[in-house]
Amino acid sequence: MDLHWLKPLLGRPSPFTTVYLDATRAGATGDAEALERWKAVRRSLERDGAPAGVLDQIADVVSRPTGVRGPHGRVVVADAHAVVVDRVLAQPPAQSHAVFGPAPALLPAVRAADETVTYLLVEVDRNGADLTWAAGGTVRTEGGPETETVEGGHDDVHKTREGGLGRRSQTRAEDSWERNAEAVAAVLDKRVAERNPDLVLITGDVRAVKLVCEELGQQTRELVVEVPGGSRGEGVNQGAFDARVHETLAQFRARRRESVLDRFREAQGRGDGAVTALEDVIEVLRRGQVAELVLHVDGSTTGLADRTLWVGPEPLQIASSKADLVAIGVTGEAREMEANVALVRAALGQDAGLTFAEDGTVDLVDGIGAVLRWSDDSTPSEAVPTQSADQARLRTVV
Repeated sequence: MDLHWLKPLLGRPSPFTTVYLDATRAGATGDAEALERWKAVRRSLERDGAPAGVLDQIADVVSRPTGVRGPHGRVVVADAHAVVVDRVLAQPPAQSHAVFGPAPALLPAVRAADETVTYLLVEVDRNGADLTWAAGGTVRTEGGPETETVEGGHDDVHKTREGGLGRRSQTRAEDSWERNAEAVAAVLDKRVAERNPDLVLITGDVRAVKLVCEELGQQTRELVVEVPGGSRGEGVNQGAFDARVHETLAQFRARRRESVLDRFREAQGRGDGAVTALEDVIEVLRRGQVAELVLHVDGSTTGLADRTLWVGPEPLQIASSKADLVAIGVTGEAREMEANVALVRAALGQDAGLTFAEDGTVDLVDGIGAVLRWSDDSTPSEAVPTQSADQARLRTVV
């Protein structure tokens, strides 16, 4: 999972105010209900000492609708002076709440973001297509999904069945379908290159879908999944189609997660390219070796629960104790931080991703592991003892 949306938090002044809200606006009273949820959270933040100016800024942000329909949540993070992150969550929190403290409370937002998929829905017919962006996590205060219409420009799209003139009409119609499909495919290729979605979902007229897919460039073709049941016109069973889209997104999330976990398992099997146990992960994070951090899905029941780490001013300055931080040359500001926050911060600092693992899917010591970009002879290994690793965890020693 890409964590780029959290990068604006790096280097920001503390304290931080992190707000998790149920942002659902349902029915005529939806706006008033959303406002009441914020007011209750604000009262708790005022008691904790959050500055009034920051709370006013957050109030202004959350008063604007997200542009997302149906149940969903919202996370807003402010530093000492201003709002830095405003993000939609796929599911609302069980209860709206907030945290005011020296570091942002990131793990619930990161966990929720693991369920987010950015996709482009393409509804096609023989004249053109409607393109609708579902930009996972993005707040759209304009008040609705971002939609673009592409018309092919060739309007002779109807066949006849009468004699020679009819055959010529059929040929013209088929030629128009193809030209219109080329126009749609060209726009799709351009938009995919510009915005790099996770998926492109295509639906609509069966013949038009086939023609568009045949014209797509390789980058777009690799992202396309056909979802039957949608249409540019009326008469769609919207509930059934939405269910198919939901299932397609769930399958994609499972594949995305499993791809990372497969890499982790294979690297563990080789004894090279992956590490587990907190101390070893800290070591490779400090060295900038991590491609993907792997965390147990339930941090409250793993070796990271209630753990703290020490960090310096830079994200990769991370250690299990203040003495270890000094030992790696950190002579400036040092502070203690929740382990989960410090680990995510270090992952952000090297553009690493993050994947959550369910029970039994991979072998994680302390509830944490990492897939590496590179390794050398000094990298902690699963196959040989290291100074940082817990010797009791080693399965084989050669």
